[in-house]
Formats: sequence, structure tokens, C-alpha cells
Amino acid sequence: MLLRKELGVIENSYYEASVRRPAPTQSLAEVISADVCVVGGGYAGVSAALELAARGYAVVLIEAQRIGWGASGRNGGQVIVGFGSDGERAIEKQFPREDARRAWDISLEGLHLLRERIQRHAIDCEWQPGFLSLAVKPAKSRALRGWMDHVMQRYGYPLEWIGPGDIGQWVASERFDSGVFDPGSGHLHPLKYCLGLAAAAQAAGVRIHEHSAAYVIHRGDRPVVKTAQGEVRCRFVILAGNVYLAEYGDDVAPEVSARIMPVGTYMIATEPMGQERADVLMRGRPAASDTNFVLDYFRLSADHRLLFGAGDSYSATAPRNLIARIRKSMLGVFPQLAGLEIPYAWGGFVDITMNKAPDFGRLGHNIYYLQGFCGHGIALAGMAGKLAAEAVAGQAERFDLFARIRHHLFPGGSRLRTPALVLGMMYYRLRDRL
Repeated sequence: MLLRKELGVIENSYYEASVRRPAPTQSLAEVISADVCVVGGGYAGVSAALELAARGYAVVLIEAQRIGWGASGRNGGQVIVGFGSDGERAIEKQFPREDARRAWDISLEGLHLLRERIQRHAIDCEWQPGFLSLAVKPAKSRALRGWMDHVMQRYGYPLEWIGPGDIGQWVASERFDSGVFDPGSGHLHPLKYCLGLAAAAQAAGVRIHEHSAAYVIHRGDRPVVKTAQGEVRCRFVILAGNVYLAEYGDDVAPEVSARIMPVGTYMIATEPMGQERADVLMRGRPAASDTNFVLDYFRLSADHRLLFGAGDSYSATAPRNLIARIRKSMLGVFPQLAGLEIPYAWGGFVDITMNKAPDFGRLGHNIYYLQGFCGHGIALAGMAGKLAAEAVAGQAERFDLFARIRHHLFPGGSRLRTPALVLGMMYYRLRDRL
């Protein structure tokens, strides 16, 4: 297992082991021109490139590592509508009721867009509908029921309540008190989906250069994006590197990096347990997450493994004894899996904002950025790419709706914000246990 401490990344990924990547594209080693340069080869960047190419723009996408190397190829695979209860609350506080509804409807469109792209581009990514939100105790159940009633009444979105007497029929675990079933959300193989989008973008004419980190942008009416050996001269730039922009290019967009916080999230995958045993473990095979602040999330893979994530880390390095720690959390939910081996463990960074709402905006008039997906990135980041493409094409109303969301900088600057949040995590871990 390769541990990259400087990036907080464990690289022994089930996702990487279960795909066949195409050969790497050539690094950018020349001066080229395009209408749009997209920085970042995850969902947001690839989605924007795909949409722009379909509109007839000449698009170059540069990626510091490989397509789907960051959060888009490491996440829990959960495809969830909305912005999470905290993000939704932040939007509702800032926006009139009708604008909050517009934002919600755009997130719902993101779900439809994902399913449409899977079908249109024949992306084999193991899509499975259904998502469970799970409360571990009565107090959490009351809060979960309040959120469900609010979403159904305010947005007309269908959800199903699962009470204490019925929760065992959905999840073969005694840990949970109640739950909410969302039939519209679901889960998939995140790396297969990202690679499928990239293949569709290339087929549409997008020029992709991997191993081509952007390290500076000369701004102006004709921005120039420089890599180590080449540069892209363009009319527009879309920044979709999220937490890795600061890692690979401190001079790319320093004014927005303090608006997000890199959060390490880590997962394990069991050995296959067989279809019959897996079907008994989770009825209908939805994805699932509890509602704790420091949450557990899990789902079954197409080859009958349990994929389990636990214990987000706000430090810059991977936790010690990672497999043992997450396995302990897994057995707290499913003690009947004690005999299964854990052949895979992996992780990386996702990005959060202070208010847990997405952060989209402009730097000047022709550089757009997309970040702050806060655990809802599979559907939302893909939709964000579409909104950025609309804005480049002169239809910016929907992008500007999200650009109006106000955000605060994380306290303490680059040196102190991580220690401050580690202390905050200790508080929330204690509160989850009370």
C-alpha cells in the first residue's frame, strides 16, 4: 500500500483496481490556443468541457495527475439530491423562497443529467437507485424526521419514513433507530463514471492533457494558463481543481483557496461476500449514511463487497491504523462481517465550505471557478460544469444564482485553520456520542 503523507492520500483503491484505464494522454508540451481552458479532470471540469464542446467551443482540459485522480475517483459513490441539511439551510437563510426553490430544482436536474449521460454515452458505471439516511438514536431521529418533512413540504420531493419497527427490514443492523429512504438518489462506481464522461468529452472534440498541472494564470482579456512545459492561450478559463488547485498551483487562484477546507475521507472494501449474503445485508442495495456530524457511509458494490467509509480527517495526513479504525466502525454497524478480509483501503480530499453550501463564482469577467461540493459532488459537480458552460455561452442566470451565495473564509489562514478544525472535530465527535 502506498501512503502519500503529503497529500493525505492512501492509494490502494478498489476503484482503481476494478477499472481498466486508457493509456495516459500526452502532457502539454507546447503553446496552444483554445476558446476555453478547463483546469481539473474531475466531474466538474470534464462536465464543463463536454457541454462546451457540444456547443461548438474549442476546449482544452489540463489535469495535474490523471482523469478522476482526485475526489471524483475516490469518493463514496453516493449520488444525492440537494446540498445536505446544512447547505440547504444556508441557502434558505440567504435567498428568497423562490430562489431557494430554483437552487433545489437545479440540484434535482443534476440527478437527471447524470442518469441521462449514463444512458446517452453508454457509461457502464454500475448505477443503482436508492439512498438511506439513518439516525442512530431517538434524538437524531427527531431531527431527521424534521428534515424530511421540510424537504417534502417545501420542495415537493418524495421521501419515505422508516420507523424503529421497520428499519431492520432495510438494513441488517441493530445500530439504527430510524431512517429516510430517497428513491431518486442512488450510487455508482465513481471512477468508471468519471472516465466515461472523459471518453465522451474526447469523442466530442475536447483535447485532454494529463500530468499537466497549471501553476500560474496570466489574467486579462486573453488569459494564458501555464504548465511546466506548455501553455494554453484562451478566451475563458474554468477552474475545477477544488482542493488540489492550492496543492499544485499556489499562484492559480489564491483568493478562493481560503473559502474551502480540504477534508480527508477514507474507505475500505471487503472481499466479495456473495450475492445472497449481500442482498440480506441491505434490502434493495441502496447507498446509506448515518446523520452524525462525523458520519459512517456505506454501500454494496456490483461484485458483492461492502464499501465502508468512516471518520473524516481534518488533518493533512492519513490517520494511523486506518484499516483497523474503519473496520472497527464497520463492525459496529455489521458485526456479522467480522470474518471478511479487507483487501482495499484508500482515501483523499473532498472540499467543504464554512456553511456547507456550494461556492461558484468568477475571477474577473472570464475566469470561472467551481468548488465546495461538500460531499454532494457526483451529481452537483456535473451540474456545476453545465452551469459554467452556460455562463461562458452567455446564459449566466443559473450560474449567477449560485454565485450570489455568501461565503466566509476559514479562520486562521493556511497555517491555523487545520488545527482549529481538528479541535472542532473533537467537539463534534463527543457530541455524536452523547
